[in-house]
Order: sequence, then structure tokens, then C-alpha cells
Amino acid sequence: MTVFIFLGSLLAVMALGVPIAYSLLLSGVALMWHLDMFDAQILAQNVINGADSFPLLAVPFFMLAGEVMNVGGLSRRIVKLALSLVGHRRGGLGFVAIVAACMLAALSGSAVADTAALASLLLPMMVRAGHDKARAGGLIASAGIIAPVIPPSIGFVIFGVAANVSISKLFLAGIVPGLLMGLSIAIAWWWVAKRENIVPPPKASLAERLHALKESTWALGLPVIVVVGLKMGVFTPTEAAVVAAVYALLVSTLVYRELHWRQLKDVFVTAAKTTAVIMFLVAAAMVSAWLITVADIPAKMISLLEPFMGNQTLLLIAMMVLVMAVGTAMDMTPTILIMTPVLMPVVRAAGIDPVYFGVLFIINNAIGLITPPVGTVLNVVAGVGRMKMDEVTRGVLPFMTAQFIVMFLMVFFPWLVTGPARWFHS
Repeated sequence: MTVFIFLGSLLAVMALGVPIAYSLLLSGVALMWHLDMFDAQILAQNVINGADSFPLLAVPFFMLAGEVMNVGGLSRRIVKLALSLVGHRRGGLGFVAIVAACMLAALSGSAVADTAALASLLLPMMVRAGHDKARAGGLIASAGIIAPVIPPSIGFVIFGVAANVSISKLFLAGIVPGLLMGLSIAIAWWWVAKRENIVPPPKASLAERLHALKESTWALGLPVIVVVGLKMGVFTPTEAAVVAAVYALLVSTLVYRELHWRQLKDVFVTAAKTTAVIMFLVAAAMVSAWLITVADIPAKMISLLEPFMGNQTLLLIAMMVLVMAVGTAMDMTPTILIMTPVLMPVVRAAGIDPVYFGVLFIINNAIGLITPPVGTVLNVVAGVGRMKMDEVTRGVLPFMTAQFIVMFLMVFFPWLVTGPARWFHS
């Protein structure tokens, strides 16, 4: 009954069009009434405590770094480098989108920001080259969701705070799985593109490649600084976010000189608005997380999944299918905040590595960004490309399928995640 009250009230107010943060608060109030413990002071206290977290300071700085990247020319130079490296191959512009997405993911933890940059830069080029617009948009959308998996990742920051798991370990564990996601859609794109009779752009000369590499050197320096700094213990993930933001600002204003001082206000305001949405979601979700614990819902979930507790693989498959279902109707951040306090006690009770589960969980939530009907990243591509939602959905299906296959391969073969994670963390 407790679970029904919580989920029923949450889904009911969401169906009425209430924003997700307010829906979380209202479902929390409904659960407090059901438990006969309503107290406005407790509600306010949990909201404040939900946002009062040092690791969450990484969110605004990573958002700022992403905005500065797009305005300051870092994203464009990354795309130009990828174009010079793989643009001449059959279906080359699609491979450019994948390579550029992996590079951009190492600069920004935001799928929306990366997808918007890729769609505005590459989608018109792919359409002019003769690629099907829906298929090109689907590829760019599926490439954009690599951003929450390859560090720095805002998703890992939020999950690490909600699950009390090392964010540094999550960052390092996400590198290889993120690259495997890129490889999977590259294979899918190769299969799709070989049936298209499109002449690729001419191969870039060695001089052109070196020039593109020289121009993008400062942009490529950022992921190296972040990963090496985390691995060597030079700074924490929160400090890494500050380093990323300051580095992007300095490169954009002093080196590339594409970000003018008069533009800074708009960049800061945009980053602040996005951060405010995320932080309010986190604060509202902490009320629900506290009530989920008080109502002992995790124990009920453990009982529900009891038949799978003896087999970690079957248990992970059941949880991944559950998260997939939730991801079709809810955005990434609220899914993380709602599902984490419910599933983590099950994960720990079954003896599953929390970092390994965190990587699978974030990959699943990232793919949820391109699953209809919500599909935030699909909406971004549809908006930038001026396409209908059903067209982008049709175009993304082969790539979304490829990424789901990779995710379930990681379920059956955990060493795909745990092996590289141990090496990076050692």
C-alpha cells in the first residue's frame, strides 16, 4: 500500500502536467499523510539538506564548462579534428559525429549540451551530403548520450551523492563503457551507411590533419587534466569541475578569443538556469528518498526481488528492465534520484559492486534520454533539426538497440566494466 501511495500520487500529479520537482514534493507530502507524520518543518529541512552537499558543487561548474565550450569554439574545433581524421570514409560524417561525441563527452558531462552542439554543426552537413535526415538525427542523438558516461559526468555526480559511492571511482569506471557505447553505434552506422550511395568528402591531407590537431590541442588538454588529476589524486571530482570551468574560460577568452567578455553574462545565466533546475530536483527528491527509507520501501523491494537474489546476473537483468521502463516516462535526473534509494539496498544485499552497478545504472538512464515518449535528447535533435518527434524516433532505433546490447553484454560479462576500472584506479 505504501508503494502504491507513493507511485500513484507521483504518476497522478505528473499526468496533470505538474513539473517533476513539484511532483516529487507532492508525492512526499502524500506519503507523509499516509504514514501519519506530516510536518512542514521536516519537509523544509529535507529540502534544504538535499541541496546542502559539497560534491553537488560539481554540477554548476560542469554545466558552466559545457556552455563555455560551445560558445568559445572548443566544440567546433573538436568536430573539425574528427572531420579531418575520419570524414573521408564511407559514411564518414556519421563517424565524425561519433568520434566528436566521445571527445566532447570528455569535456562536458551534459548530454543535452553536447547533442545541441553536434546537431547544429553536423546535422546540416549530413543532410547536404545526402544522408537521410531522420537517420542522421538519430545517430547524433545516440552519440550525444555518451556524455553522461565518459567523465566528467553530471549523472555520476548525482548518483554518487544519492548512493554514497565514490564519484572518482565512478568517473574512472565509466571511461571504457562509454567508448564501447560509441563503438556499438559506429558498427550500427557502418551497417546502415553501407546501403547508402553517398560520396564521402575528400581525404584531408597530412598538413590539414596536423593543423586541425594543433587548433584543438588546447581543447583536448582538458580531459587529460581531469582524468590524470583524478587518477593521481591531485583533486576531487568537485575540484575537477572547477578546474574544467576555469580552464575552458581561459582557453575560450585568452587563447581562441571567441568568447568575448560581454558574452559572459549570457553564458553564466544559461548555466545558472540549468543548474537551478537540477538542484531543485535533487532537493525535492531527497524528501522522497528520506520517506522511502522511513517507510521501509527498500526492504519491500528486497522481498519482491527475493527470487533473483541468488543469481546476480538475473537480478541485474530484472533491475535493468525496471529502469528501462521508468526511463521511457521520466528524465535522467529524477530517475536517478527516485530509483537510487530504492535499488541500492538491493544491490548491497546481493553483494554487487556499487561502482559496477552505478555504471550500468547511468548507461541505462542515458539511453532513456533517447527513448520515447519523453526522450529529452530526441527533443533537442528534433528542435535543432526542425523535425517531427516520430521521425527522430524512427532514425534512432538501430543505434538505441546497439547501445542496449552493449549494456546487457556488460551485465553478462562484468569484467568489461570492472577490469578497466581496476586498472584506472590502481
